[in-house]
Amino acid sequence: MTTNRTRRTAFWIITFVIVAELTAGSLWNLLTIGWIEIQLQHLGYPLFFAYILGVAQAAAAAAIIAPGLPVLKEWAYAGCFFLWSGAVVSHLVVGDGVRAWGPPLMFAVLAVASWALRPAGRRVGARPPVAGARAWIVPTGLLAVLFAVSYVTLPVAEVVMHGFAVELGWIDGPRP
Repeated sequence: MTTNRTRRTAFWIITFVIVAELTAGSLWNLLTIGWIEIQLQHLGYPLFFAYILGVAQAAAAAAIIAPGLPVLKEWAYAGCFFLWSGAVVSHLVVGDGVRAWGPPLMFAVLAVASWALRPAGRRVGARPPVAGARAWIVPTGLLAVLFAVSYVTLPVAEVVMHGFAVELGWIDGPRP
């Protein structure tokens, strides 16, 4: 009994962290903040790639947190793993150190952990209970709150990430 409760608690904490990262990342990409432009340029990707990533991240966050939809969740988890492991490889290819590729590696590991810990009703082949309209209230509200918090904290995040880009040597000097 305690093991199941611990497993369920670990699943929801880890899942919350990856969904929060996906919502913040999607907003940053869709609004194409300075950090995103700097990072894409540093890695050699075109700027329009931010919009593709932003839409995919928002969709993955919604799929992972939504009730039911086990096949869609599998695809979302796979997409998250490719997103973050691809970021790790991209940073390694351009010669970045652990400060650049460590965070996406951590999120890739958390995505695998969330996938591995998910309850039986969220797995492919399981017969999850039919999710009525009430089952969608908490996930929808959570996504709305996460997007709102990401938007409100965006100016601070942009300043912090700009400083990080300067520390990493990707850009010179203070913000214009």
